[in-house]
Amino acid sequence: MDFGVVLQTTPPSARVVDLAKRAETYGFQYVWTFDSHILWQEPYVIYSQILAETRNVIVGPMVTNPATRDWTVTASVYATLNEMFGNRTVCGIGRGDSAVRVTNGAPTTLVTLRESIHVIRELANGRAVDYKGSELRLPWASKSELEVWVAAYGPKALALTGEVGDGFILQLADLSIAEWTIGAVKAAAAAAGRDPESITICVAAPAYVTDGTEAGLAHGREQCRWFGGMVGNHVADIVARYGDTGVVPQALTDYIKGRQGYDYNEHGQAGNTHTSFVPDEIVDRFCIVGPIETHIERMRQLKDLGVHQFSIYLQHDDKDHTLAAYGEKVLPAVAEHVKAKT
Repeated sequence: MDFGVVLQTTPPSARVVDLAKRAETYGFQYVWTFDSHILWQEPYVIYSQILAETRNVIVGPMVTNPATRDWTVTASVYATLNEMFGNRTVCGIGRGDSAVRVTNGAPTTLVTLRESIHVIRELANGRAVDYKGSELRLPWASKSELEVWVAAYGPKALALTGEVGDGFILQLADLSIAEWTIGAVKAAAAAAGRDPESITICVAAPAYVTDGTEAGLAHGREQCRWFGGMVGNHVADIVARYGDTGVVPQALTDYIKGRQGYDYNEHGQAGNTHTSFVPDEIVDRFCIVGPIETHIERMRQLKDLGVHQFSIYLQHDDKDHTLAAYGEKVLPAVAEHVKAKT
């Protein structure tokens, strides 16, 4: 299993770069960031600095969208970074949330998402593609390699992921929902004639390592409760589309019944004021909060479900300790051990 961190590009950017460097030092393989250009700093500029100051980590957005950038510009950015730093990028993409809603826009359709994935991937891999009636190619990008991983929750988005995605991003660590969504993605891949096992499965969620006390657990839950509110934005869209039909697991929909709106000025922040509707049960299911043994056990369970990467949303008051705890205890505990001599 690979490990990653998800960072906000909150000023100072040097702190973001420093956290990325520390993550690599502890053995993390991926560094992701939010992509919301009004709320935080522009991530692609920061990626170039992270790549320049690290040796191995792969960088990318969790997640970008088809609406806020021209697709050819997005592809060109990836291909440029790949030429500069040796194919160390990945494109996480979804329909759009904060980046479009803050500018009074709306998430794109799945049709648009599918089209954007094709255009971005073909161009960033040096291939020709039809775009607005013209055949285009980045003539200097023949050696660039880019995978596109799709973030999804609802049935149709999961199907699209299985049909066209190189990877699947699930932004919560609930085991039952992970099993359902991974199964849906793989079934769609098989139906489309693809090898379901060729799709990389990435689960991303906040992780907070506590001292084993009830007080520590309570504090950790409060630091991660924001995540249930963020996921609730996407779940609300799903409920609006599918209603209470049983198509989406009840575990994913019940908790938003008390939701009363969302303030994007506090998006992705611990201690925000609009997530009181998120119960402790959802925090414990969607996130990983508890002593180190809790984290190791959840990693093993996710790995058994076919998860290839777990990425930590590192938006709380204990960033440095979390990186250290994972690097020194969790990663070694779930790594495959090879003997030097048999």
